[in-house]
Amino acid sequence: MRRKSNSGIGWLSILLAIASAVGIYFLPDYKFWFLAILLLNVLISIVFGKRYSDGALTLCRLLVGALFIFSSFTKGVDPLGTKYKMLDYLSVYGMTWLNDAAMVLAILMILAEFIVGICLFINVMPRLAVLGASLLMLFFTTTTLFDAVYDLVPDCGCFGTAIKMSNWQTFYKNLVIDAVLIPLILNNKRLENRLFGVPVQFVVAIALALAFIGFEMYNYRHLPVVDFMNWKVGKQMNAQTAEPSRIYLTYKNKATGEKQEFLSPNYPWNDSVWMSQWEFVQQRIEGGTDYLGFTAMDEDGNDVTEMLLNTENLLMFTASDLTKVTEKEWAKVKAITEAADRHGYYVVWTVAAEPEYVEQLREKYDFLYEAYFADELEIKTIVRYNPGLIWLDNGLVKDKWSAVDFPQGEKLERIFK
Repeated sequence: MRRKSNSGIGWLSILLAIASAVGIYFLPDYKFWFLAILLLNVLISIVFGKRYSDGALTLCRLLVGALFIFSSFTKGVDPLGTKYKMLDYLSVYGMTWLNDAAMVLAILMILAEFIVGICLFINVMPRLAVLGASLLMLFFTTTTLFDAVYDLVPDCGCFGTAIKMSNWQTFYKNLVIDAVLIPLILNNKRLENRLFGVPVQFVVAIALALAFIGFEMYNYRHLPVVDFMNWKVGKQMNAQTAEPSRIYLTYKNKATGEKQEFLSPNYPWNDSVWMSQWEFVQQRIEGGTDYLGFTAMDEDGNDVTEMLLNTENLLMFTASDLTKVTEKEWAKVKAITEAADRHGYYVVWTVAAEPEYVEQLREKYDFLYEAYFADELEIKTIVRYNPGLIWLDNGLVKDKWSAVDFPQGEKLERIFK
């Protein structure tokens, strides 16, 4: 026998959750009173969740579904970014043995979020979707609690690069979702799709899953169809900030586990022995209102960033790992470099590599001209793919490509018109 509904308390709890979601934006740090409000709302959902009206449950289903869809889209549009964030987590939890599987794990996690979200939103296999959402939120809430308390990873990447949140904001956000999800868990038997049978719903879910995998793979092989990063096409990158930003990089000794933090670029990036003994852990940014996210150095340690951002018609190849550039990709680089030479364009490389290795490659590939050096993480924010190419004109991002899409033939000649 169904319990008597109490629509008032259900709607009140939902409104409190929505208001709390707005309040999270203004509370990046730990606040006891705000945490108490969120936990109270979770408690209300547990105690009165069975009495939610059908309308309140429908709204809960739509809200949770929409949030999972949004979260999966912001990550699915940039699966490589999610992989990098997953590598951060594997590092801090001592699970680096899974590093080689990070890309697959990232794609599957994003897919799980999408399927749960879309199935809840369009009411396809809702009971199974609630189970999936429950398992995901149990994992996310627990993980982000540890992040908030111990500051393990500075940004969880819950919404990719679209929305940056502090660890406490992320944990608060998960408590808000939990408060809206709990009534669905308690009323799981009331959730059903009366229009279509289970076989039809299953086929729809599989079709949506395959379509989203295709979406993820496209963004993985090419570049994000929606670029949430700083170096997006059409953005002017040499604008000065009112307050200089400071980026701090943390490295860990591979042998002893000792961690050291450096103010970039004041760390021994050009010391091959030191770099072989230490591994990057995380970065944090202080100050500034529009952090450029990039500092290029020459072999002598001189900052050449401003020069690069004030050069007309600059084609800059980027590589976070030069060792993974294939012969086929080098052939494309050669064609682009030669065409740029004919038309008076300036070609440079920005890499995360040892100068000695770059010199070895220059002897093999005489078209590898000037090379500058930057942090691996910074390079990945310019062009996700390795290697990549970005076209700058006095700091204006005209276009950028992954190696898969390096312009060739007529497409290449159109750049120089």
